[in-house]
Amino acid sequence: MFALGLDVVRGFFQRPFQFREFIQQSWFIASVSILPTALVAIPFGAVIALQLGSLVTQLGAQSFMGAASVLAIIQQAAPLVTALLVAGAGGSAMCADIGARTIREEIDAMEVLGVSAVQRLVVPRVLASMLVAVLLNGLVSVVGVLGGYFFNVVLQGGTPGAYLAGFSALAQLPDLWISEIKALIFGFIAGVVACYRGLHPAPGPKGVGDAVNQSVVITFLLLFFVNFVLTTVYLTVVPAKGS
Repeated sequence: MFALGLDVVRGFFQRPFQFREFIQQSWFIASVSILPTALVAIPFGAVIALQLGSLVTQLGAQSFMGAASVLAIIQQAAPLVTALLVAGAGGSAMCADIGARTIREEIDAMEVLGVSAVQRLVVPRVLASMLVAVLLNGLVSVVGVLGGYFFNVVLQGGTPGAYLAGFSALAQLPDLWISEIKALIFGFIAGVVACYRGLHPAPGPKGVGDAVNQSVVITFLLLFFVNFVLTTVYLTVVPAKGS
């Protein structure tokens, strides 16, 4: 899997680039992911806002409610929700597609004809998952923040001015950058894992089904581990605003 990831990175800069395949895969992944992502983002932002609202009220720190809620959504929730849905919806479909081609020996036929399966099939799909993950991350951030704002102001009696003031006091631009970087890396991992399991399924249709299941599980495990590493590095390198 690591070797395939290196091949994909090298394939980013090789020609010819399968632009039509890239556009088709980007549209497909976006079409199957955008609605579930938006629907998940609303309750995700609401839960974070309600939980943090209850906590900061007990501590007497209501003025920091906006900062805590928005930073939790942008830094942690948005990239993870985006990647989980891209991997679960788009990644599983990519794995099933390539797995079906593999058991029909289409991949072997391409190699015999001198066509690189990585360059022709894998690279456009990985790039598409990266692009869609970055774009959906922005969607989840906006929807999640609006949902958190609504539930904090309407249900918990918070004031709009305090919510926005707390956010602007503690949030900084690198918080948005790390969110987008996480989404980009998570999209890369989801695409590589899905394509790898699709290229190496067990024989038969059951093998393809098992490969799809394994790709989603492996992606989820890798995402949480990589998220821990990236968050640790970010909090170590970038000082908190006001500290």
